[in-house]
Amino acid sequence: MDKGFQIVVGIDGSAGSREALEWAIGEASLRRGGVKVVTAWEVPAVAVGMDGLIWEPEALSDAAHSIQEQALRRVPSDQVPVSTSVVRGSPAGVLLDASKDADLIVVGSRGLGGFIGLLLGSVSTQVVHHATCPVLVVKPSSTD
Repeated sequence: MDKGFQIVVGIDGSAGSREALEWAIGEASLRRGGVKVVTAWEVPAVAVGMDGLIWEPEALSDAAHSIQEQALRRVPSDQVPVSTSVVRGSPAGVLLDASKDADLIVVGSRGLGGFIGLLLGSVSTQVVHHATCPVLVVKPSSTD
């Protein structure tokens, strides 16, 4: 059974990822396709072995779910089938895995403005270089 044009979009709460979600929903609507919204989380490596810092995986997972839910509330998606996934792992790896059967990956860029703003973020760069399908990087029209 043909599922139509499938878009995977990464959400991390940044302005770029919110605009990537808006673009993906709009494009899926035009192509009569669906969107898979993916949010990755991981325990920061810097926390390992540091006294006084406790990173609860449940709290990090809850925060990732909350970020994703907030982003989805901001974008009308009634006409587009949307599935969601919150996965523990590196953001680039999770997105690449989720996109194995996708037609397109859409991610935001965390540009810093000016000349430096022309550079992609590390996740965007990894996805662009390792994806097995086309990738669109959406640069935010505003900053966080």
